[in-house]
Amino acid sequence: MKAIGEGAAEVRIDRGPGYRVYFGWQGRTLVILLGGGTKRRQQNDIEAALKRWRDYKARS
Repeated sequence: MKAIGEGAAEVRIDRGPGYRVYFGWQGRTLVILLGGGTKRRQQNDIEAALKRWRDYKARS
């Protein structure tokens, strides 16, 4: 698991083209799956995940 900022993180799946899954934490509770993708689109996927995370936090 690797932090991507603002309480969100990624997990790498060692299969295929470098899959990643993005999610958020609120304290010790896993809150929401923010998206996923491959190494090829990693920066775009991180930006989208962080946008979704900010939106979630603004609503809660």
